[in-house]
Amino acid sequence: MNLKTTKGIYWTGAALTSLWFGASGIFELTTNPIVWDITVKLGYPPHFIYILGVAKLSGIAVLLTPGKLLRLKEWVFAGIFFDIAFAFFSKLSVIGIAATADAVVAFTMVTVTYIMFRRLYPAQYTVATSDLNANQLSAKAA
Repeated sequence: MNLKTTKGIYWTGAALTSLWFGASGIFELTTNPIVWDITVKLGYPPHFIYILGVAKLSGIAVLLTPGKLLRLKEWVFAGIFFDIAFAFFSKLSVIGIAATADAVVAFTMVTVTYIMFRRLYPAQYTVATSDLNANQLSAKAA
């Protein structure tokens, strides 16, 4: 897969994820019955729903920032995955299996987007200087 295709898939996924979670965040902050009633039915307290809405909108702002805040984007993806997992298991236990379809679709969409993110920005690991010095000392002692 070439770079242009990877970027296209990533930005399409980022846009769809932003629309999905952005709408959800706005609905949570405005107590829109589409999201609010289901979330209350799942047993979440109102103050948590507001916090979730703010977190979603903040995460979307980070996700749509091109080429920057890469470590923070990792946290946004983690938060989105946690949100999807909690939604899936909450709906499964309270409403039933049929209500989990949206979580499965969201999980698939975000997973593909994250894979493309990792292809665009591969993780680079470096040895900390204190670890390097300790390794050098142990090599000299041997």
